[in-house]
Amino acid sequence: MRAKPLLSLLLGGWFVVPAHADEAQDWLTRLGQAEQQQSFFGTFVYERNGSFSTHNIWHRVHDGRVRERLLQLDGSAQEVVRVDGQTQCVSGTLIAGLGDSPNSAARALDPQKLKNWYDLAVIGKSRVAGRSAVIVSLTPRDQHRYGFELHLDKETGLPLKSLLLDDKGRLLERFQFTQLDTADVPSDRDLQPGSDCKAVNLDSDKASAVKTAQAWHSDWLPPGFELTSSTVRKDPETKTQVNSLMYDDGLARFSVFLEPLNGAAVTDTRTQLGPTVAVSRRLTTAQGEMMVTVVGEIPVGTAERIALSMRNDATATKQ
Repeated sequence: MRAKPLLSLLLGGWFVVPAHADEAQDWLTRLGQAEQQQSFFGTFVYERNGSFSTHNIWHRVHDGRVRERLLQLDGSAQEVVRVDGQTQCVSGTLIAGLGDSPNSAARALDPQKLKNWYDLAVIGKSRVAGRSAVIVSLTPRDQHRYGFELHLDKETGLPLKSLLLDDKGRLLERFQFTQLDTADVPSDRDLQPGSDCKAVNLDSDKASAVKTAQAWHSDWLPPGFELTSSTVRKDPETKTQVNSLMYDDGLARFSVFLEPLNGAAVTDTRTQLGPTVAVSRRLTTAQGEMMVTVVGEIPVGTAERIALSMRNDATATKQ
């Protein structure tokens, strides 16, 4: 299945240029390096489900550390500050897809790995926020992940625009700069959070996260997805142990949460907001009723199959 480019509708004047996958890999390598090397300030729009929000971003690379401040300009002043991908403080709740979990570190793109699951190509040129860009497409080779069109700044390799597309080429999510300044480095004052930005206690969060003994696993995963982390935490409200597993294919990711029901009456659910899906299914195990929830930017059918494939190594599990 190939995601049909939306550029003919969204951008006038783009043209296809002949290119090999090697060129696309080179650009993705530049992208992976750019955010670890290039300081900038910008304003961007984020679109999902037909709704838009506008944000300022300050991004500074200094002495090998990356410090970033994100401020939503619509409505209340929602904000997040991160250092090396680790959330330091949060004000309000940023739109899902822009605010990562507190301990989700930045990932380096590996084009050599991605080409196993996506067709990589340079498909044209564009101009975004007054800057010249090269358009790189990542088209999934199966129905279990979404496609991307990335408009990368010719000068720096930074992503000026990103489109997330389903298998029919429909737009699920858009990120696009309207202004980008790479000449001036953000100051300490620029990166200082507002008074409402509440600190995230990473030390206590880490202390409560214990590596599991891989009690839970999936009998089926989409090709290319690998387990990247596995933890168990105590839910502060229900006091029950919640297992969480995160999977990654080098670009897309999803999480699986498993929690004992302890007699609670729940129903199976499936919801989707833009590219983000959440599927909850009840499993009957030798240890009792469990609720498994899959959350991530993957197709809903894929999420449902993953949820129903979860098994416990210690005891046999049945649906």
